[in-house]
Amino acid sequence: MPSLALPRPARPAWLSPRVFRTEALAGLVVALALIPEAISFSIIAGVDPGIGLFASFTMAVTIAFVGGRPAMISAATGAVALVIGPLNREHGLGYLIACVILAGVFQIVLGTLGVAKLMRFVPRSVMVGFVNSLAILVFMAQVPELTGVPWMVYPLVAAGLALMVLFPRITGAVPAPLVSIVILTTVTLAAGIAVPDVGDKGELPSSLPVPGLPDVPFTLDTLKIIAPYALAMALVGLMESLMTAKLVDDITDTRSSKTRESIGQGIANIVTGFFGGMGGCAMIGQTMINVKASGARTRMSTFLAGAFLMVLCVVFGPVVSEIPMAALVAVMILVSVATFDWHSVAPRTLRRMPLGETTVMAVTVLCVVVTHNLAVGVVVGSVTAAVIFAKRVAHLVDVGAVTDENGGRVVYTVTGELFFASSNELVEQFDYAKDGPPRVVIDLTAAHIWDASSVAALDAVTTKYEHRGRTVEIVGLNQYSARMHGTLSGELGGD
Repeated sequence: MPSLALPRPARPAWLSPRVFRTEALAGLVVALALIPEAISFSIIAGVDPGIGLFASFTMAVTIAFVGGRPAMISAATGAVALVIGPLNREHGLGYLIACVILAGVFQIVLGTLGVAKLMRFVPRSVMVGFVNSLAILVFMAQVPELTGVPWMVYPLVAAGLALMVLFPRITGAVPAPLVSIVILTTVTLAAGIAVPDVGDKGELPSSLPVPGLPDVPFTLDTLKIIAPYALAMALVGLMESLMTAKLVDDITDTRSSKTRESIGQGIANIVTGFFGGMGGCAMIGQTMINVKASGARTRMSTFLAGAFLMVLCVVFGPVVSEIPMAALVAVMILVSVATFDWHSVAPRTLRRMPLGETTVMAVTVLCVVVTHNLAVGVVVGSVTAAVIFAKRVAHLVDVGAVTDENGGRVVYTVTGELFFASSNELVEQFDYAKDGPPRVVIDLTAAHIWDASSVAALDAVTTKYEHRGRTVEIVGLNQYSARMHGTLSGELGGD
């Protein structure tokens, strides 16, 4: 008799001891790196350091369950801090918290509407620029930690870099960044070396966050104040998160649900707001530590990063405060070097790459470095790529003319894509004054009509010939082009 037993469900990957060890150690490294970053972003937003640390805790723990990209780290970020900082300075912390909650609602709505699908329109050159500008920003963020500091900071940073480069050759059982942090902390404490440490960045919280409602009047006036900031935060947060998710997809050769990630970011921000955090989004530098430097691949590392963060702050606060900033700076420098796409700027690559592609990458990097906002760079880079593409395609429209032997008609064969950028050039390629035959045939078999501008251009060509007493016949339209032309021809009001 055949067995009726149900098949066992697949065991989660993180239950494997080897995988769990990797995930746990990666989460610990990320938690250590999150502390000074979260404190710094709190300062940018103008709030108490605990607000940024609480946000990093709740964002990481929540997104581990509801996010679409395993192993990606979400926490308080500089981009979000820049957006909501002015609101906090003008109206206070209560309005900032309310803004974070509303931004989460916006992100859920945008995610449900399919905003993630817009990622398909981000060109590769913009993605390369995004990665390179990220690496530059991560490095630039370390520069203040290397200026005006005791001279011992420099050998400590160099030692940290050497440890992270050499230790993996001995064993990969423990993440090299964690080894570097532990060794440098031990050396500085044992030798009594006076260098800046994590405690210098701000006081760590001594208790867990408590849920509550934002201290604001629940009126239409409040909504008018926070809505513009919330929408800006939602858009910036989604763009950085989706770009980071795509980057991790490429690194790990796996796919993730961008729609789920968009909605998950919204849920995480709502939870963070109710716990009094400043909100956030995917954190690219820490994600690279988690995925690239530490080898994490599951949601467990994300969850543990948030959990360890609170444990380190609440339970081991005095010990964590003694970690030298030089150790964390070394980690972030190595991350920036590993993240930068060096192949994209190699002389051989630049010689072979079309100038337009290189220009788009450079524009993306320049915008990000100048504004310190990855979202701005992605938008400007994508627009630049679209303009260059439109200009390139516009010149691919070709018009050839053949006159019948009996002189009764002239046939124009149009080849190429007809859209707003090529329509003006199309109108100029007909010889209205010199065409003698009474019939003009425009053959679009090898062309495609994409938009109303192309229909308007064909109407203009027809009108110009009709004013000279000639009849025009348009033939060879494919199904889409015929429907577009049939619906709009004569309805656009121009000649």
